[in-house]
Amino acid sequence: MTLHGLLQIALFFGVLLLVTKPLGLYMARVYKGRPPGLSVVLGPLERDIYHLCGMRSEEEMAWKRYAQSLLLFSAFGMAVLYVLLRCQQDLPLNPRHFGSLAPDLAFNTAASYVSNTNWQAYAGESTMSHLSQMAGLTAQDFMSSAATMGALMALIRGLVRRGTTTVGNFWVDLVRSILYILLPLAMVSSLMLISQGAVQSLTGSVFVQWLQPRHGNQPVQDSDGQADRQEGFGASQQVLALGPAATQVIARDLGTSGGGFFSANSAHPFESPTPLSDLLLLLLQTVVAAGLTYTYGKMVGDTRRGWAILSVMLVVLSVGAAITYQAESAGNPRILDLGVDLSITDQQPGGNMEGKEIRFGVAQTALVATATTATSTGAPNGMQDSLSPLGGLVPLVMMQSGEVILGGIGSGLSGMIVLVIIAVFISGLMVGRTPEYLGKKLEPYEIKMASVAILVMPIATLVATAFVLMTETGRDAIANPGPHGLTEVLYGFTSMANNNGSAFGGLNADSLLYNVSGALVMLLGRFWTTIPILALAGSFAAKKIVHISEGALPTHMPLFAVWLMIVTVVVSAMSFFPALALGPIAEHLLMTD
Repeated sequence: MTLHGLLQIALFFGVLLLVTKPLGLYMARVYKGRPPGLSVVLGPLERDIYHLCGMRSEEEMAWKRYAQSLLLFSAFGMAVLYVLLRCQQDLPLNPRHFGSLAPDLAFNTAASYVSNTNWQAYAGESTMSHLSQMAGLTAQDFMSSAATMGALMALIRGLVRRGTTTVGNFWVDLVRSILYILLPLAMVSSLMLISQGAVQSLTGSVFVQWLQPRHGNQPVQDSDGQADRQEGFGASQQVLALGPAATQVIARDLGTSGGGFFSANSAHPFESPTPLSDLLLLLLQTVVAAGLTYTYGKMVGDTRRGWAILSVMLVVLSVGAAITYQAESAGNPRILDLGVDLSITDQQPGGNMEGKEIRFGVAQTALVATATTATSTGAPNGMQDSLSPLGGLVPLVMMQSGEVILGGIGSGLSGMIVLVIIAVFISGLMVGRTPEYLGKKLEPYEIKMASVAILVMPIATLVATAFVLMTETGRDAIANPGPHGLTEVLYGFTSMANNNGSAFGGLNADSLLYNVSGALVMLLGRFWTTIPILALAGSFAAKKIVHISEGALPTHMPLFAVWLMIVTVVVSAMSFFPALALGPIAEHLLMTD
């Protein structure tokens, strides 16, 4: 670990904290119907959208109708995306003439993007047409993110309101999330990313001259590994895939979706060309999720509660980044067994550089690997499969926490509020009093819904992992035997159930078994946690405020922040520690033996 690397990490946290309050305040005004500045320009467009779609913005919904609207919107989007992927061969903007996707892969991809997972069992640059990338995948990046932001707003309204049956209007929340928050941020950020050299083009591919020509008459390899030759060019040219990458990358990271235009995600120089662009993308993954904590505090009338939640998130994130950085800096002790001369130091001078981009280095790769799994983005700038066992353990733990350490925009804070409810409930049991949160009593119905929201993810992850490992097809997809192979499968289904989308590269997941089981896990992980959260919103909205006695637990104090941190870690450990002990922990012990 170096001073330069630590300063890189400190710079990220400093900038993130700097923009949290102003962005959070802006989003609070948007959801209260008073967006500053942009309302002059976008207000008429917002009203035209409502009029065109036959919506009445002043009409509010009960939680069941809100949930129905969200599910119908998502189902329609999934159907449209599936048809687009199945027919892309016959549609325009397909300069490289890619074929249509197989039914199981199209089903998996449609479920992936609608659930905000963006799991990719394919290489984007060698599979998807420009139309599929822009009208299908990028559009869903915005819409699925906006839908989860709307669910969060419904939960916050439920906590604030009293004696009512409504929690807002799904369509209004959807439109405002896209129009006033996601699109303006995406437009500005896209220009910044393009200025750094990211690719934004409708060209399919280009041939470039090699600096050092190859010898012999060997076929040119294009980006999908297939022999490709164009008349007039010999073996001294290489085919480079191009396309509208910058806009999709911005939509991906801003919406914490994770689907890369290129299969290497941000490790590809056409997606993230410079360290500055890498910092920009990392901030985009985290800034809205962090800002929403201040939005939450502002909307419930006590910003200290939002800061308490954010402090828990950032402390856990910083600890995770430090562990990953230390593990990757230490290198691989097995290098000594190969007879490599490390006389200068007893460690690898550059740390574990396998699978890392030299232009980013160990510190930035470790930070991104941690943050992209703490959020639901899943867009690393290195190869997760090449992390050391402990370095790979941290991203697993970040996801298995329910991705509440910042988490996906909307879904992360929703999950953390559920854990707050659990923490308040447990503390109430300890002192023998009826627990209450924000002046509302926590009764059996709320605890049942919170329990369902917490348990769906680990059940889906562990059951799916056990199921595929019992099949020959599931085991044949593993490239590495032993504990690392188990980690590859566990990481894959953890990523899908938590709607993250990142993967260990050693798992061949493009098969009927993985595509179908993965799609079901992704849908369960998204919607069977969203429905209980909306049910909580409806239940809280119907309650009346009770008198807060002196014995009530203050949920804005540092003591509660520590307690919330403990509950977050313990809930995750109780579900996943046995599986982790057989995977990355066992691999680490074998490596250091």
